[in-house]
Amino acid sequence: MEQDSRRIIRALNECLAALPQQQLQRVSHIGISGQMHGIVFWKRDQGCKWTEGGTGPIFEPEEVSHLVTWQDGRCSPAFLSSLPLPQSHISLATGFGCATIYWYLKQSPDFLKSYDAAGTIHDYVVAMLCDLKKPLMSVQNAASWGYFNSRNKSWNTDILKKSGFPVHLLPEVGDPGSIAGRTICAWHGIPKGTKVGIALGDFQCSVYSCLTERTDAVLNISTSAQLTISMPSGFQPPETPDPSSAVTYFPYFDGDYLAVAASLNGGNVLATFVDMVAQWTEELGFQIQESAIYAKIIKAALDQNDSHLSVRPTLFGERHIPDQLASVASIAASELSLGHVTRAVCRGVIENLCSMLPVQRLMETGVRRILGSGSALARNEVLRQEVERILPFPVVYGKDVDAAVGAAMVMFHRK
Repeated sequence: MEQDSRRIIRALNECLAALPQQQLQRVSHIGISGQMHGIVFWKRDQGCKWTEGGTGPIFEPEEVSHLVTWQDGRCSPAFLSSLPLPQSHISLATGFGCATIYWYLKQSPDFLKSYDAAGTIHDYVVAMLCDLKKPLMSVQNAASWGYFNSRNKSWNTDILKKSGFPVHLLPEVGDPGSIAGRTICAWHGIPKGTKVGIALGDFQCSVYSCLTERTDAVLNISTSAQLTISMPSGFQPPETPDPSSAVTYFPYFDGDYLAVAASLNGGNVLATFVDMVAQWTEELGFQIQESAIYAKIIKAALDQNDSHLSVRPTLFGERHIPDQLASVASIAASELSLGHVTRAVCRGVIENLCSMLPVQRLMETGVRRILGSGSALARNEVLRQEVERILPFPVVYGKDVDAAVGAAMVMFHRK
């Protein structure tokens, strides 16, 4: 899956132009975050051109490739298994930057000859703002690319060189929260010479925006679902990944790690259920809006306090068990109402997440409170009831989880 880098930068410029000019002129630090894993290529001396925009100088991409995103599926399991084994605690997956470079190396080597720099899209932005001769990448983004040892903060250069990997494309690596450089122009009126932080992972910044205590766990249910805890200070992940493990360890800040159960099944499961009900209704000759169906099934489920139906909601598989499908068990004639089934689906989403990061593990880590966030959790009272039924901790909802806020907070706390 590819996205147009020029359109992304155009959208970024539109966002900056919409902010109050007098506020932009007071900016002293810029924090930047973005989606991890993805990769964009560019020519160092022709990465962008600076022009005069309506609110001050702006940069526009020049010799820059499309962004190959984390959702890219070009690297098949067979292709990934043909690659050298990384010395990293994170299993290699399609959509990871280094895997994508390997794909181009083997399938389209001439493409790589056109470029001499690479990074995530947010690394590219930092490099352009500061006119970095070689891109600089945080440990967070480097770990998400694969072939990176988080313990010694270095690429697996020896392993990569032996297989002909173009190691000159790998960025230099720095600590999250450090300063990458200073702006070379008054970007949208932000003073020239403003400090720019090294680009950060969006997930880590989202957590940073709401996680104030080590004893908090963050539960986010939007399209997908994540349950996250902060590991104790001094924790180091295993030397090698366990492909069957449901928990991944993401580098956080100050040498700490987050333990993350990232499920592919969240609000998208409920959306599919609503879509199924809509299709059945249409096949029976009736028409009803999906938004109306959603409201009605939630109301029906609220009228049923319990359901003995057991739903495994893994419609979209999971990264550690990609072939697992959804299933329903313990079906009784007395529990076939829309309310019973909806409640069982909601419970299944939470139970699936807790099978990946069990309650016992949360207790052992010292968790005392759950911070609940995400669009699916916000609009679905049944889902919230099941969270409170299954997780034996106080749950606080409505904590703003925002990667941009987190990136700004990181810069503020490190001023």
